[in-house]
Amino acid sequence: MGMYKYVKENWKKPDAVVKKRLKRWRKEGATKKIKRPTRIDRARELGYKSKQGVVVARTRVKKGTRKKRKISGGRRSARSGKKYPRDKSKQRVAEERTTKKFPNLRVLGSYWVGEDGKHKWFEVILVDPEHEAIKNDKDLKWICKDKEKDRALR
Repeated sequence: MGMYKYVKENWKKPDAVVKKRLKRWRKEGATKKIKRPTRIDRARELGYKSKQGVVVARTRVKKGTRKKRKISGGRRSARSGKKYPRDKSKQRVAEERTTKKFPNLRVLGSYWVGEDGKHKWFEVILVDPEHEAIKNDKDLKWICKDKEKDRALR
């Protein structure tokens, strides 16, 4: 087996190291730019390259469903306070929030890195379409086209 396969197998069973990370991540902001991906195997599958113009950000999203606002007056209360599922996945919400935080970058992909009882964390791979290293890269230059603008918001 190659190195990436061993790394992938280790991520199938989270251990105490991941739990220590979660403690640290809870104290950070909702979206944080990081130096390198936590899950290098998954990042490489999605097209991550360690080069200028490629950025990784970790984003925190609350777990659970949205709650309908409590009604007041004039109607029966049987329908109040029910929980409704969101139309979007948590991962998509994380990508959208990261896109809004870094408006000059475009989303290449994202993947799950951890969760606790209250939050889920995703790492989002972002690419700078104006950077020369990206424009000259045969694998990443497709994202420089205008039609790829705001990919995560569609």
